[in-house]
Amino acid sequence: MAALKEGDKAPAFRLPADDGSEVALADYRGKNVIFYFFPKALTPG
Repeated sequence: MAALKEGDKAPAFRLPADDGSEVALADYRGKNVIFYFFPKALTPG
């Protein structure tokens, strides 16, 4: 997949939340979303 550029629409995705639930981008359709993540502490990379 090619890298997204500013203004591109994000592809559909589902990710695990830190509380064990699953979150889908589609759950927030019509709302502004900021996607922020960071590597788990003490892991390589």
